[in-house]
Amino acid sequence: MRWTIKPKPSQEKIKQLSQALNVEENIATLLLQRGIATFEEARQFFRPSLDDLHDPYLMKDMHKAVERIENAIANNENILIFGDYDVDGTTAVSLVSSYLKTYYPNIATYIPDRYDEGYGVSYKGIDYADDNGITLIIALDCGIKSIDHVAYAKEKHIDFIICDHHRPGEILPEAIAVLDPKRNDCSYPYDELCGCGVGFKLIQALGRNRNQTIDDLLPYLDLVATAIAADIVPMTGENRILAKFGLEVINSNPRPGIQAIIQNLKKKVLTITDVVFIVAPRINAAGRIKHGNYAVELLTEFDLAQAEEFASQIEIFNADRKDLDKQITKEALLQIENNAEEKKFTTVVYQEDWHKGVIGIVASRLIETHYRPTIVFTKSGDKLAASARSVKDFDIYNALEASAEHLEQFGGHMYAAGMTLKEENYSAFKNKFEQVVRETIHPDLLTPEIAVDLEIDLNDINDKFFRILKQFEPFGPQNMTPVFWSKNVNDTGYGKTLGKDEEHLRLYVKQENSVGFAAIGFGLAGKKALTENQNPIEIVYSIDENEWNNTISLQLRLKDIRE
Repeated sequence: MRWTIKPKPSQEKIKQLSQALNVEENIATLLLQRGIATFEEARQFFRPSLDDLHDPYLMKDMHKAVERIENAIANNENILIFGDYDVDGTTAVSLVSSYLKTYYPNIATYIPDRYDEGYGVSYKGIDYADDNGITLIIALDCGIKSIDHVAYAKEKHIDFIICDHHRPGEILPEAIAVLDPKRNDCSYPYDELCGCGVGFKLIQALGRNRNQTIDDLLPYLDLVATAIAADIVPMTGENRILAKFGLEVINSNPRPGIQAIIQNLKKKVLTITDVVFIVAPRINAAGRIKHGNYAVELLTEFDLAQAEEFASQIEIFNADRKDLDKQITKEALLQIENNAEEKKFTTVVYQEDWHKGVIGIVASRLIETHYRPTIVFTKSGDKLAASARSVKDFDIYNALEASAEHLEQFGGHMYAAGMTLKEENYSAFKNKFEQVVRETIHPDLLTPEIAVDLEIDLNDINDKFFRILKQFEPFGPQNMTPVFWSKNVNDTGYGKTLGKDEEHLRLYVKQENSVGFAAIGFGLAGKKALTENQNPIEIVYSIDENEWNNTISLQLRLKDIRE
């Protein structure tokens, strides 16, 4: 494990911000590391406001999109809301369809079958539209590369509006409107929205024509926050505003579908982390195990009793997903071990009967054990389909682009991608991908890194410091939970292992003349020997609260320990 400390801003800047905000220098340092350098930027960070959302009409083609939808409504056309089968796609479809249905009935939804149709806009979906007299398709969280599909629809006199956030290729589809803040010719001020976020900007623009304010659209933000959490987009700018207010909706007045998922939890106030690990996997399980339509039904149901029925079905899908994920991970690890004769820079594994719905999760699991860019393939029809996951700071999308001669199609982001290829090209692709990564990755990136914000003394930690840290929430990429490094720390003799397999470590740590803190290290029992006899250790950790016997106290959540 590498510990790397983030660059410290200049002392002059730290001092200026500390004085401007009347906060201690450690807080000013953390803010500067997150790009917050002025009083006004700090106000927006600590007090996110819906007033700071950008004008949706700043997005290229937004006027065209709204005009085409309004014409469709005026002419009584049938509109199809089409989206991907993951959390971002199903929440986006739920958001746009439920919004439009509040004032226009001729709305249908379509989620492609993960196994039969695969990712993105499908010919089958366009044929469905044609068979049902649909003349406008709004594609969400997909479509930016669907040039042939949009052309096929055009032949059938079906128009497309594309709302996507993936990287465009050199040529855009010939749609009526292409809403994608990552378009090179789009000057929208924030380009890190998720697909559901782009969908929200569309309904924000449509709402203007109905004299709706942002307050009228608040009930849709539980969907947007769920998508932001699940899609691992940066927790900055508009995403942070939408996530914060969306979390408030989840915690106060969620739609019945989300309420049905969370109502049995012991926890009363959910954080963005809870959304990532509790809400999102269940919504995702529908598309992984059965069909994404189940997720849309759940998220657009307004009767709680019916939503509870849908949620209990999805709970079964999620249990099946966990079993499959464990089994396939085990089989994949065995494959890696059986082929461990040479040092590899990548993991590429394939078995034809692996469940396509969980190969992305399996890729992430494999990285926990073998830390390197990873691709998991399975058989899909007459081709092979795969999910790719990367390690921190390595762009897997670029590596796939450099290996594209062997692929049928691919798409995605820096850290996650999907692809298909012909079975006969598997070995050639595997070798080429290994070569590209070997030649382009910095060797350091093959060792997991703990990025540390700041070195502090334990005496720097108090209730006031923690209260301000809490206001950094919601956390996520580019605004992660602050991580601290403290040196010359001793366990005061309370060190013990915990857990079913004694895998966790509990300490009570102090520095010379400092207050003491309980510290918990999940999976760190193997480091217990370092802490014995009050040996001096270094620790990296985040700070959180522990509730025990109705008493709340600060505790350190250890990430690693060393001599």
